[in-house]
Amino acid sequence: MNETDRKEIVRYRLSRAHDTLREVNILIENQLWNTAVNRMYYACYYAVIALLVSNEIKAQTHTGVRQMFGLHFVKKGIVDKEFGRYYSKIFDKRQTGDYDDFIDYNKEDVLALFKPATEFISEIDKLIKTE
Repeated sequence: MNETDRKEIVRYRLSRAHDTLREVNILIENQLWNTAVNRMYYACYYAVIALLVSNEIKAQTHTGVRQMFGLHFVKKGIVDKEFGRYYSKIFDKRQTGDYDDFIDYNKEDVLALFKPATEFISEIDKLIKTE
């Protein structure tokens, strides 16, 4: 991948992250709690993909993305460990909400995850802009 393509993918993924995070407000207004958790995860996932691509780090799966993020950014202290824990938590909650039976998140669950999602994406924005 050439530099121009890489930068375009990074911009696109960051845009997807922000657009997807804005969707969460609509889902909260409509009390679609499990879907809100799903979209928060994907917003963070798109941001992490942007970060990995901007650093030419490859990952093929959601688990691989999480591992590469932890290895290259959290373990090295580039990203605060709290953000690493949050990304693992939202990953697990999305998995549970999407695939497990009788899991119903509520307003409190979603609101507790929303502010950290916003902060997480903001932190990744800063990292990408400073590169």
